[in-house]
Amino acid sequence: MRKKIVAGNWKMNKTLQEGIELVKELTTVLANEKPNCDVVICTPFIHLASVAPTLKGTVMELGAENCADKASGAYTGEVSAAMVASTGAKYVILGHSERRAYYHEHAELLRDKVQLALANGLTPIFCIGEVLEDREAGEQEEVVHEQISNSLFDFSPEDFAKIVLAYEPVWAIGTGKTATAEQAQEMHAFIRKAVATKYGKEIADNCSILYGGSCNPKNAKELFANPDVDGGLIGGAALKCADFKGVIDGFNA
Repeated sequence: MRKKIVAGNWKMNKTLQEGIELVKELTTVLANEKPNCDVVICTPFIHLASVAPTLKGTVMELGAENCADKASGAYTGEVSAAMVASTGAKYVILGHSERRAYYHEHAELLRDKVQLALANGLTPIFCIGEVLEDREAGEQEEVVHEQISNSLFDFSPEDFAKIVLAYEPVWAIGTGKTATAEQAQEMHAFIRKAVATKYGKEIADNCSILYGGSCNPKNAKELFANPDVDGGLIGGAALKCADFKGVIDGFNA
């Protein structure tokens, strides 16, 4: 049975002190009311080693927001998958639309990142999704299929089965717009079908596919009720304890 996951992506927010404070607050709240899903906190690199001890023994897992496409070497400013794993992190977000748009991350580079993440025992949360122009042209399925196949479909079935997918309609990230529950389900079902065509029904049925794109306490329950939506990759709503708990409660209602 596939995992239900709510993952918070802090992006470039929170000082180290603010981040530790938020994690402590979440730890207290979730200790009192056990969530009906896995909870992952993905923080900036500098937070990882400091946040890890606070999360130890809690219901939450730690993740990074990115990792390098090289294993080690003279790459000033980069952070390798091995470094991420050494902090105690278990997850890493890869292929986020902001990385694709602002830092021009392409399919081959992302494939290398996924490979290194898997080699170091990390679970990639691999992001896919169309921009508004693609959606308006009716090309969202073609775009998303290309993103998955060009970066992930060279992996063995065993390795692909370790990857979590996150569908994020780029036009709904931080804009206040959200894909309707019907639009989310339609795309998640399409993605699962594409995985089944490549790797078979069993792997597709066990693949967790998260929704990312202005998911919040008000719409989480409706989004998560869809049969092919297995949770959320949460941006803005992950920055406040009450909001993030409200999204997690989308599985508790």
